[in-house]
Amino acid sequence: MEKQEIRTFGRRHGKKLSARKESLVRDTLPTLCPRAGEKIDILEIGFGSGEHVQELATANPDKIILGAEPFMNGVAALLSAICDERGAVLDKYKNIRIFPDDVRIVLNGGEFSFDEIWILHPDPWPKARHEKRRLLNADFLNLLSKNLSTDGKIIIGTDHWEYYDWILEQVKKTNLCETKSPQNIIKTRYQKKNMAHTTEPKYIILARCA
Repeated sequence: MEKQEIRTFGRRHGKKLSARKESLVRDTLPTLCPRAGEKIDILEIGFGSGEHVQELATANPDKIILGAEPFMNGVAALLSAICDERGAVLDKYKNIRIFPDDVRIVLNGGEFSFDEIWILHPDPWPKARHEKRRLLNADFLNLLSKNLSTDGKIIIGTDHWEYYDWILEQVKKTNLCETKSPQNIIKTRYQKKNMAHTTEPKYIILARCA
């Protein structure tokens, strides 16, 4: 996949990785990159430490799951969770693929058609001067739409109410419509921490307008 210059907000690296995680990033990660021509069914954008990617993989053993995350410490955490002590991927996670960079590189390539795209707890960038850093603007939502299968869904979760309302305003500028179809939501570690100190996260499920 050709490297593109895309400005990504947020951290790329955190604290120094352990020797095990460094070896997994060096040796195992390259084997889990999305493969040319491979049908990938589900995409998760910004997977944090990867708990939800793991849950998606075990709940959908017949589907290929792609997690995209530019924060290398999160990538390393997922690798550590899905691999044995020798660095081999455990059987129940062999349907996981990892893209350790900005997801727009994947989306701009137009190679995939996802049945589900998950974005859980994206950074709300609450300060007014940082609004342009918000990921889920109309342009990005339209880019997601181009990478959806015919009956595909985009599932967005946030515990930041102002960001939730802002996203819904952005949706009005796209070819996407909100749908009330039921969706099983797996609680993530971030959700349990409830960083915004609200009651429960709100979810937006989008599909292409009829």
